[in-house]
Amino acid sequence: QVQLVQSEGGSVQAGGSLRLSCAASQYGRGRYCMAWFRQAPGKERVWVADINSYGDQMVADSVKGRFAISGDNAKNTVYLQMNSLKLEDTATYFCAAEPGAGCYTRSAVEFDYWGQGTQVTVTS
Repeated sequence: QVQLVQSEGGSVQAGGSLRLSCAASQYGRGRYCMAWFRQAPGKERVWVADINSYGDQMVADSVKGRFAISGDNAKNTVYLQMNSLKLEDTATYFCAAEPGAGCYTRSAVEFDYWGQGTQVTVTS
């Protein structure tokens, strides 16, 4: 079993920055795709970014140039650095993990392990 524990989010003014973290109980001890998803009220959970076991990083077009995913193997932790935040970034953010060497899916239903979710609110 992989347990994912996320940091708390917060309220940030538009244009500001926030970093989320996700600590995995077994990250680095096996091969996992780690991903970030977000879900706004009344919307589906959508993929934001992922990082595979080799450290390769991908982000969604909607956040490209503003968000970055990274990992710290020593801490078994992945991060989502969010810069230039926009009102439409307001959502509950979830980290997720799926066993495997690479990230082959961006569908939420394919991920086995999930963090508890954290609220990010961007204000005007």
